Amino acid sequence: MESVQATKQRFGIIGNDPTLNRAIEKAIQVAPTDISVLVTGESGVGKESIPKIIHSLSHRKHGKYIAVNCGAIPEGTIDSELFGHEKGAFTGATATRNGYFEVADGGTIFLDEVGELPLTTQVRLLRVLENGEFIKVGSSKVQKTNVRIVAATNVNMFDAIKKEKFREDLFYRLSTVEINLPPLRNRKEDIHLLFRKFASDFALKYKMPTIKLSDEAVAILLKFRWNGNIRQLRNVAEQISVLEQTREISADTLRHYLPSESSQLPAVISNTKSESDFSSEREILYKVLFDMKSDLNDLKKLTMELMKTGNASEVQKKNESLIDKIYGEVDDDTQEAYEDLEVLSIPEKPSDTYSDEPIETATDKYHFAEEIEEEETLSLHDKELELIKKSLERHGGKRKLAAAELGISERTLYRKIKQYDL
Repeated sequence: MESVQATKQRFGIIGNDPTLNRAIEKAIQVAPTDISVLVTGESGVGKESIPKIIHSLSHRKHGKYIAVNCGAIPEGTIDSELFGHEKGAFTGATATRNGYFEVADGGTIFLDEVGELPLTTQVRLLRVLENGEFIKVGSSKVQKTNVRIVAATNVNMFDAIKKEKFREDLFYRLSTVEINLPPLRNRKEDIHLLFRKFASDFALKYKMPTIKLSDEAVAILLKFRWNGNIRQLRNVAEQISVLEQTREISADTLRHYLPSESSQLPAVISNTKSESDFSSEREILYKVLFDMKSDLNDLKKLTMELMKTGNASEVQKKNESLIDKIYGEVDDDTQEAYEDLEVLSIPEKPSDTYSDEPIETATDKYHFAEEIEEEETLSLHDKELELIKKSLERHGGKRKLAAAELGISERTLYRKIKQYDL
């Protein structure tokens, strides 16, 4: 079995981080088998190196090695790219085409960004993993293939499964062995080493002296977060190599090439939200409506207690905390309103007689309390009968005028008079 150090030299992998060495060691161990491997890690950490190691050290090393970026292929054509299509299968299919799984028979396919695969393609891929069978687009013939699949992704697969964007059965089939590559910010000792390697490569490429960092610049280099990982570090080294005339790079010069922490780069956002954190206007409207509903229920409770007891002072004393919640501190105007409530006289039973006399307590803000009580105690039959009687009395028995007042036709009124034997 090839050693980790020899493998790193062979594939140009720089770094001595223990987690990186463990990832390479796992790749060396699974290479002789046909186990499916899932490589995970942030974008730019060098995930494409692992499938190359696995293929080169396997018995398939003389077969084809095809790397497919699943996120770069349009959803409508990815099935055709992977599994091929028959002539006339869709518009533009002028000839039969072999897919990657047919071409790479006996070799290895690297599915980069496998988390971006459409759900329909995931079903087809699951069948290939289970029994090595696939069907071309537009064909009914089942074909066999002997391909080893190594996949890679930078998305959180468990979140994707929870959101139903990735099939759980496919995930467990792909991740028979999972190899995780650490982000560059967790490999502090490797950052300067990588920078020196990139600076040397670009000096050779562009035929210029190699750039060197001062001690202060190295300190800044190590403290930076490197969200883009190795890819971002390589780009920074290339920019400085090409643009700077001075080969000795100071801390101030390096800062000009590093993005500010307050820049428009992607930021790490907490998944948890506080109770007062609103992510949309809809949530704000919901909260306002719920608060209004709560206040309305509290007001209903106060009104019902006032109607039952008829004693405003007792209700105020008993529900002091509830009143403070609705109105806050009781001011002079609110206190006067409570005193006005004390003059109310709520009858135990509603009167059965109707009077056309004006209400003497018209100035009372809460005179409608009697009317609510009366409506609740009368049945619909009795109320209708009483309304017809009073309307006929006011209009001297003239059915046409009474019907117009009640909002019904004269024929309907006549039928109800007969019904109630008036």
